[in-house]
Amino acid sequence: MMHKDDDEIPVTVFVKSVSGSAVASKLSGYFVVKGQEFRFTAIAFGRIGGHNASVKIAKTTIDKIVKMHIDPEQLQLTIQRKLIEGDIVLPEGIKPPSE
Repeated sequence: MMHKDDDEIPVTVFVKSVSGSAVASKLSGYFVVKGQEFRFTAIAFGRIGGHNASVKIAKTTIDKIVKMHIDPEQLQLTIQRKLIEGDIVLPEGIKPPSE
């Protein structure tokens, strides 16, 4: 069964690169769930720690996540929330806009 009863899936989000303007940023990175690493891309509106983020995960990755008995929609929401709240690991030299 999927982990639908979990409010949050334990996942660590790493952002490898950020480019963009004061209004929106294009992000690329990866997340680790159950010891496995998966890539994602995202657009963060209002920069990292901003107001919204649109996360894209490849269909093949979603298929693997489903086989791990994880709800892909809940996982995507968890990643989105972490991006919005700035609960991410950034490469050295990149700082969240709040600093």
